[in-house]
Amino acid sequence: MTDKRRRVLPVSEGTVQCTPLRREEIEKCRFCVHSTGFFQGDRRTASPARAYCAMQRTTTNVVYTEVTAVECDDLRGEGFRSMMNVIS
Repeated sequence: MTDKRRRVLPVSEGTVQCTPLRREEIEKCRFCVHSTGFFQGDRRTASPARAYCAMQRTTTNVVYTEVTAVECDDLRGEGFRSMMNVIS
C-alpha cells in the first residue's frame, strides 16, 4: 500500500468518531486493521494491530487513558474491522 493518507481522530471521553454515524471506544482501535497509531500528546506510538502484522511484531505499551488521538487509514468509512479476522 503506497497511499500514506491518514485521519487523526481526536479522543473525547474515551471514544473516537469512527464513522459519521458511529463512535467507538479507543480500546477497540487497538484491534482494528485501520488504526495505524495512537497519540499521547505529541508522542506517537505505532498501533499494536499493525505492529503484530508487520516485521517489528511489537510496540511500546499504549496507556489508553492518556491517548489524545488515534491515527486511522480508513478513508472509505468502513469503520471498525477486527484484525483477528485477518490473522486467523
